[in-house]
Amino acid sequence: MKLHADKPTHLNVFTGYGADFVSVNQQRQNGSLLVLPTGIFPWRPTSFADLQEEDFASMLEHKPEMVLLGTGSRLQFPHPRLTRTLMQAQIGVDAMDVSALCRTFNILVAEDRRVLAAVLFE
Repeated sequence: MKLHADKPTHLNVFTGYGADFVSVNQQRQNGSLLVLPTGIFPWRPTSFADLQEEDFASMLEHKPEMVLLGTGSRLQFPHPRLTRTLMQAQIGVDAMDVSALCRTFNILVAEDRRVLAAVLFE
């Protein structure tokens, strides 16, 4: 499926997704990654089962106001101990499948929010 931004922007937006990829600003990205409005970074975990507390704690350096966790083609919820550091910093964490993550991220970026998308594939 392809997604289209309502207006041109200098910020990152998801422009497509599939079973094992996302496209950010028309550039295909594979593997686990963190996407912010102004940056794209590789992310250590290779699957949902591989998530560790440190994977979420490392997100603090990006200073997001909220984190969207894309868990592949199906919704999965991380154990609260994994996201404890973010919750203590009053950073919301919402788990969703990757298609919902892409749509939600684009809306929040359009609202000029400091959102971080954490993308995993199964």
